[in-house]
Amino acid sequence: MLLLRIDHELAVQTRVDGCRCGGALHRADYPRKPRGCPVEGRPDHSSRLSFCCPVCRRRATSMSARFLGRRVYLGLAVALVLARPAGPTPAAARLAMALRVARRTLARWQVWWHEQFPQAALCRATCARFMPPVPEAQLPGELIERFAGPAHEALRRLLVWLSPVTVGRGLMLRSRYTRAVEHPQKMHVAGPSDAP
Repeated sequence: MLLLRIDHELAVQTRVDGCRCGGALHRADYPRKPRGCPVEGRPDHSSRLSFCCPVCRRRATSMSARFLGRRVYLGLAVALVLARPAGPTPAAARLAMALRVARRTLARWQVWWHEQFPQAALCRATCARFMPPVPEAQLPGELIERFAGPAHEALRRLLVWLSPVTVGRGLMLRSRYTRAVEHPQKMHVAGPSDAP
């Protein structure tokens, strides 16, 4: 529910920014059938927030803390299953089995974390500025450890931080949830509980 609220806030920012052609954006969500989600949580993850411009007909999909790009698994699953950099642990293997993640899918996720994500503008702009720098071979586990707070808070902050790569842009946009990247060691990400 919290990630859905964050996605709604990010969608508001997308709508306020408007279309590149100058047209107003109208809501045009599209359905998702997420994997890695308990049955009771599926209604919160059954659509991806998106907009459409009536002038140029371009789609403007907002950033997301729930979905990691076009993957059918929730971003939380993509981060958690591979969180241990030393390779698959028994706990990670059990989680992958519980979520019914195929071995080929796990292999694709590893390629994304270790080869494709390090090339994203978001990673290039911030990962090397952590002290010590985040080793690419230890993604995503090392990233999770860089975010302060209890495990669930660190995961939420990681998912919000990753939100720019969910729309193909590796740029960090300013909003209530994302801060500028000048101080990556101080990656506090505000949430609804932090609102005045």
